[in-house]
Formats: sequence, structure tokens, C-alpha cells
Amino acid sequence: MSRSLLIALLLPLLLVPACGRNESPWQGRNIQGVMPDLAFSLTDDSGHTVTGANFAGKIVLLYFGFTHCEDVCPTTLSTLTKAVRTAGYDADQVRIVFVSVDPRRDTPEVLRSYSAHFSPYVTGLSGTEAQLGDVARRYRVAYNYGEPDADGDYEVYHSSAIFVFDARGKVRLLLQQQQLDAAAVANDLRRLMVSAS
Repeated sequence: MSRSLLIALLLPLLLVPACGRNESPWQGRNIQGVMPDLAFSLTDDSGHTVTGANFAGKIVLLYFGFTHCEDVCPTTLSTLTKAVRTAGYDADQVRIVFVSVDPRRDTPEVLRSYSAHFSPYVTGLSGTEAQLGDVARRYRVAYNYGEPDADGDYEVYHSSAIFVFDARGKVRLLLQQQQLDAAAVANDLRRLMVSAS
């Protein structure tokens, strides 16, 4: 067999692994075109009105929860914070937007203290019942409240998905809390950072 014929036969085999590395699967599920882009009007942890436009140029991880959550919310925020830090020196391009669906207890002051516990990359938001209803419907997020106990405490039941938007506010990925891996999410963030530069 001639050398040129051998090279012609082996070349496609050598190129396939290289292409595979460049097209590695996302940690999150691709939801481009399935869910709407980043848009809302809520109140931040300083009491100011903010919209999706305030996060222009940032990769946004949008997560709904509440500060009295004992396990799922803090675990999720810790994992997302670790992912942002693991993503590297461009981590300032990323914001974790934590939307509280418990506005009665999660005042701006409570949200500010709670967010600061995780990292400066976390921004706590809440709003009126009407505002929260609008954003929940937009992203098909469900939440409801349990019956108060003798002390007035109650549970909040909510969806646990995380929505990832690129720096243009375009929806890209859906992350499931149950399968969240900080290293894999960091890889997704790096890929989005590269596409934004």
C-alpha cells in the first residue's frame, strides 16, 4: 500500500477525536429556542428595581428559591458559587441571580445578608406577588406555600431548575439541581465566556 494512500485512510480517524473534544456535550440541557430570553422586573437586595437588562454582558445563572430553605437552596448556591470560582479568571463575567419566591420573609436586608454568605457573584432578588408571578410564568417555575406552624413558620415548595443565559441575555442551558456538578458547570461557563469574547 502506498504511503499517500495510507495517510488518506488514517487522516479521518485522526481528525475525529479532535472534533469530538471541541464538541463535548454540555453539562446542562440545551434549551435555545425553547425558553424565553432573560427578562424580568424585580427588586434587588438594596431595594432598587432591576431588570434583565441590568445584567447585559454577564452570563446569568437564574435560580428560584428562598432563604429559609434548609438544604436544597444553600447546597445549590454553594455548588454554583464553586462552579463560578472554578471557571477561572473571567469569573467576573458571571452572575448567579437568586430569585426569592418568599417575599414576606425575604426582605432586601435578609437577601443581602444571605447572598453575601455565598459570594459577591450572587445577587438576591424578590418582588411583589404580581412580579414574581410574571417571572415564574415566563420560565414555567412552580412554587407554593405550606401551612404555617404554631410559630408562623412555613415551607415553600418550588422548582429547582437553573436557567443559564449568555452575555447577550439569550437562554442557553437548563441545569437540574439533582445532577449538579461544579466542575462540569464550570466547563459550560468557560465555553460561554469564550463565545462572548
